[in-house]
Amino acid sequence: MKKRSIYSLTFDQLKEWLVEHGQKKFRAKQVWNWLYKKRVNSFDEMYNLNKDCILVLKENFVMHSLQHEIKQESQDGTIKFLFKLEDGNLIETVLMKFSYGFSVCVTTQVGCNIGCSFCASGLLTKNRDLATGEIVEQIMNVQKHLDKRGNDERVSHIVVMGIGEPFDNYDNTMDFLKVVNDQQGLSIGARHITVSTSGLAHRMYDFADENMQVNLALSLHAPNNELRTKIMKINKAFPLEKLMPAVDYYLEKTNRRITFEYILLKDVNDHKEEAIQLVELLKDKKHLSYVNLIPYNPVDEHNQYDRSEKQAILDFYQVLLENGINCGVRVEHGTDIDAACGQLRSKQIKKDKQKA
Repeated sequence: MKKRSIYSLTFDQLKEWLVEHGQKKFRAKQVWNWLYKKRVNSFDEMYNLNKDCILVLKENFVMHSLQHEIKQESQDGTIKFLFKLEDGNLIETVLMKFSYGFSVCVTTQVGCNIGCSFCASGLLTKNRDLATGEIVEQIMNVQKHLDKRGNDERVSHIVVMGIGEPFDNYDNTMDFLKVVNDQQGLSIGARHITVSTSGLAHRMYDFADENMQVNLALSLHAPNNELRTKIMKINKAFPLEKLMPAVDYYLEKTNRRITFEYILLKDVNDHKEEAIQLVELLKDKKHLSYVNLIPYNPVDEHNQYDRSEKQAILDFYQVLLENGINCGVRVEHGTDIDAACGQLRSKQIKKDKQKA
């Protein structure tokens, strides 16, 4: 029987599991305290558990299903981790330092099937979904890295924007959010967590109904169907006629602001014409909208795209601002390392193939 990661279980799931295996329900709080507060590295360190409880945990779970492969550190403090999973697959996790704390960008799938034409994550198609524990362990590994520095630093924010489409791995992503948000564990505030989707409209309805305070970001990248379909093939399945009603439902249900991600591609979607179209698209929801303009990180395999000129970015920004759209230009991190999401993983796989 293959053992699961102990980090796969929410607090309630762990309580149920322990009872089913002849243990007391209160043991769940003890186990979570060891895992998330004391952050031990083995079940044997949980000294206030009886031997039977430790034994049954060891028989059914592992604590480490991720292995460090590569760590790249940027001059601005950004750290990109490449982890190897038990099946040999590789994933990326990124730690970023901001004035408000430490934010971690996590991956939810091995590869990606969304197929955005500018994205390094989609260079390798989806192999499988990550289990809940494999997503949680990314946070735990980064937190333990911070612990070793001895400065009482902690992960304060999470963005679910790494490799893969979180809403294509919906159930595991939701359990991950419950685990990291739970006050018994890491207690990372829901409003400090953002989930990004490329636009799976049906799952946006589900997410709105979850009644979480977690933030939502939508990768829009174009203000009309023709252009969006060219750069994001998912728009064929979820064109703006399906996507924007899902946005409206989310806003009405939650009354929470949504962030629209807009990556600027030189001479593709960065003209004033597209900026005006974007204003029109968002005009009836501008009070709960924020547009995050993203300078493009070039990817060798997508050489049809270049980064927009600074003046084009500024002009686009000004059009939005003058028309009452809340917006900003993303501050870049890790530009001196493999900055684009999926880039480090893709390069490592190429190297491994060349060695074979």
